[in-house]
Amino acid sequence: MPFPVPTLGPLGPADLSALIVLVLAWLWIGWLTEHPPAHRPSVGKLMEGYRREWMRQFVTRSPRLFDGQMVDGLRQSSTFFASTALIAIGGGLALIGNPEQLTNLAQEFALASGPRLLWETRILTAVLFGANAFLKFVWSHRLFSYASIAMAAVPNDPGDPQVYARAEQAARLNINAAKNFNRGLRSVYFALASLAWLLGPWVLLAAALFTAGMLWRREFASSARRALLENPPH
Repeated sequence: MPFPVPTLGPLGPADLSALIVLVLAWLWIGWLTEHPPAHRPSVGKLMEGYRREWMRQFVTRSPRLFDGQMVDGLRQSSTFFASTALIAIGGGLALIGNPEQLTNLAQEFALASGPRLLWETRILTAVLFGANAFLKFVWSHRLFSYASIAMAAVPNDPGDPQVYARAEQAARLNINAAKNFNRGLRSVYFALASLAWLLGPWVLLAAALFTAGMLWRREFASSARRALLENPPH
């Protein structure tokens, strides 16, 4: 008696397998980036050291206008990406409400076909990644606001017994904000990869693996990483 091939509603075996690979690739690269091997730190992990060094230098810098401008720029970046993600979510939901447009487009260009529910699932996958990105960017913006307040609480006197403890608190908030910002970016990358599903499950599989490989290279084998390793903070 042959073993039954698993399906999930409109998803056939190929669609289901590609979707699982997409989600696993997203989770894997996110975990590896934030928990890299000790002998091969990721760019994100290296930047944590630089952010702590930033706060140590912040203690003795006067005036502190540069630091305020830096945090303001980081907050603006998170605001921009959050707004972009929200627009993309709205567009995706509009397509789910009227998937016939994509169905007609698929017929014209000989794209992957399927029932209406399958098209809605394909679009909803991208929307969910976009929604996760939006939430991460919003929380990142909030954490950068907390970090700016913590920085303002760092005493101007380097001899104050609380100065470096306050600076470490600000650094941790800054690191957490950046970590959520990077999570949002990864969700954006995989939202774009999920759009390859419109071309079929095998294209989605290739896009998921390509996206994971690209993010791995940027975190572990890029010229930016080599530059950060040349003279890392201690």
